[in-house]
Amino acid sequence: MPRTKIRLHTLGRIARMAFRHRTRMSVTIAFAVVAGAFQLWIPQLLGAAVDSSFTFFQRGASIEEAQSVLLLSAALLFGASVAHGVFTMLHNYHAEAVGQFIGYELRLAIYEKVQRLSFSYHDAMHSGDLITRGMLDIEGVRLFVNTGIVRLIVLSVLVGAGSWLMISTEPVLGLVALSFVPIVGWRAIVMRLRLRKSWHGLQRRLSVLTRIMEENLGGIRVVRSFGSQDYEMSKFDRTSNRAFNLTRHRIGVRVRNATFMSFAYFISMGLVLTVGGAMVLDGSITVGRLTEFLAYLTILQMPVRQMGLLVNSIARATTSGERLFDVLDREPEIHDKPGAPALKLKKGVLTFDSVGFAYEGQDEKEHTLTDISFEVAPGQTLGLVGPPGAGKSTIAHLIPRFYDVSSGSIRIDGQDIRDVTLVSLRRAVSVIQQDSFIFTSRLENNLAYGNPWVDRDHIEWASETAQLHSYIEQLPKGYRTLVGERGVSLSGGQKQRLAIARMLVLQSPIMVFDDSTAAIDAATEQRIRQGLASIAHKHATVVIAHRLSSLMHADEILFIDGGRIIERGTHQSLLRDGGRYAALYALQTNPDEDEAVDAKVFSRDGGLNV
Repeated sequence: MPRTKIRLHTLGRIARMAFRHRTRMSVTIAFAVVAGAFQLWIPQLLGAAVDSSFTFFQRGASIEEAQSVLLLSAALLFGASVAHGVFTMLHNYHAEAVGQFIGYELRLAIYEKVQRLSFSYHDAMHSGDLITRGMLDIEGVRLFVNTGIVRLIVLSVLVGAGSWLMISTEPVLGLVALSFVPIVGWRAIVMRLRLRKSWHGLQRRLSVLTRIMEENLGGIRVVRSFGSQDYEMSKFDRTSNRAFNLTRHRIGVRVRNATFMSFAYFISMGLVLTVGGAMVLDGSITVGRLTEFLAYLTILQMPVRQMGLLVNSIARATTSGERLFDVLDREPEIHDKPGAPALKLKKGVLTFDSVGFAYEGQDEKEHTLTDISFEVAPGQTLGLVGPPGAGKSTIAHLIPRFYDVSSGSIRIDGQDIRDVTLVSLRRAVSVIQQDSFIFTSRLENNLAYGNPWVDRDHIEWASETAQLHSYIEQLPKGYRTLVGERGVSLSGGQKQRLAIARMLVLQSPIMVFDDSTAAIDAATEQRIRQGLASIAHKHATVVIAHRLSSLMHADEILFIDGGRIIERGTHQSLLRDGGRYAALYALQTNPDEDEAVDAKVFSRDGGLNV
């Protein structure tokens, strides 16, 4: 679709969203037209009052008669001004209300869509960009109702009707009075387009500035530890200075163009006084008519200047709208099939059957996983070990269907997970990610996040099993203690124990631990494993770890490398085989035993051969 059509389609879509609020938009347009009519009536009243004054002086009328007529003119002028102000207030209020309704609807829609979009989309999209779309871009669309649609109507009434009134009354004087319109309109549009272009640059520089500040605040402990305050300050100052220079450039553009527009306006007013004054002297028009034209000129000055604001509003709405609708119109890659049934759990047996997987953009030779097959039943534990990047976490992400397999199938009790609803699947599968994310909330809310209606006893049992209960009990507010941003008030081990407890609250039939005890000491991990043993018969468990002590107890261990299963068996059988697993075990338990172990574990170039 051509770019112009895309932009027109975007503007049309925003307009349709506004006109879904038919009553408010109808009232807004009506009030805008009425407000414009009252504003255009004011110059006529002013001109009539001036002519009346001259007539009274020429006729030699009494002071009382002159006062009564002038008071009537003043009352009409006051009434017209008040009416103009009231109707302007009303149309601005209703236009803002419609804009706020649109903003509210878009915020809900974009947030709901972000919750449903697949992991593959979030992998490629920076979270800061999504936040920008959900805030600044919604603001650009929302403001278009008032600064775009309604402003277009107001400008059409004032400039269109005002120009017609002047030209139809006195064509020559009208054309002279309107001589500034094309010049000021052109400069206003040019100014706004230049400011718009530089605004995008300023936004980018401010985004960099925000990112630097965010990184500094997030890593403030690292900055202090390395004594890098001066370096961070100089980096911030350089970026801030670039933003300042662009801001100064924008001020220069605005001042130069505003000065030029004011100059053109006052030249036009001088021409009206010159030509109109000559017409008054030769009797072609009255002084009141000249006053009327000067008043029209004053009224039209601001609407003509606002042509640039209108162009700016249209440009911002189209840009923001395209970015918003790009998200709203995107269909999640992972979704339910039409009429998909809920997962029917019988035993809770997890099966991988010749599973292959490639991330978007990878070709066949670069598959992350190739021919992965295994089965885990309730009461059984499967261990996954291998070097970083081998594909272990990818296996964990495929089980709850964060991604779809490229080949083969994943089944639970014989049901392909692609054929059941996502909600029922993810209730049956719990995954503890490598990064234990903690919400800024009370501990009890974090623990009950997956099931807010769970009773307190169950929360305490889960915490006790995860070896966290005794720590929480020592806190002044216990389970009602507020956790800081991203769990900053908790240690790494406490975060992981909290994540384990949060999963235990759900009691899902299939539990996946993705390197979830790396920050927990061996003794505590042993106690957690003993606590889990009492419920192990109810769950199929998958444990991913680099520390072999975390999965030595597993019923089967798979050594993954390059997306393939290199070795499989129990801990003892793998040790007897003397392969990669045995070499890694020897390295972790007896790192200084002999050079033979090093030869198996390390490659020729000195890298870790695991």
